[in-house]
Amino acid sequence: MSLEQKINDDIKAAMLAKDKMKLEALRAVKSAILLAKTDKGAGGDIAEDAEMKILQKLVKQRRDSAQLYNEQGRADLAEEEQFQLEIIEKYLPAQMSEEDVTAVVVSIIEETGASSMKDMGRVMGMASKKLAGQADNKLISEIVKKKLNA
Repeated sequence: MSLEQKINDDIKAAMLAKDKMKLEALRAVKSAILLAKTDKGAGGDIAEDAEMKILQKLVKQRRDSAQLYNEQGRADLAEEEQFQLEIIEKYLPAQMSEEDVTAVVVSIIEETGASSMKDMGRVMGMASKKLAGQADNKLISEIVKKKLNA
């Protein structure tokens, strides 16, 4: 079953349960997928990795918004964003732990022979492809910087 079909089924279930907050989060995902499908050159279909990137983008947006609302003392809005973030994360594959990401980054650094920050772009490119959907790029970037500066 495709992600889009899962989302549609969950939207129907949320409507029947009258769960407005969940419905709002699911509609945001459906909207983002539909926008990607109708982009120029998309041909009406999107690949699974593109779906994962869309979900990651939505999660990042929700996380950033929740943080901003917390900083501004708007706990009510932060809670709503956090709830939506948790709903959207359920559709992403399980995230790798920091230790697992570090192990993958170290193997990539050894594989490429990277030794300084000049090689960061090459290492980040390979790590982003290898860990797509399994780890946040911000975490990957922090680990790569740490390992290349060590």
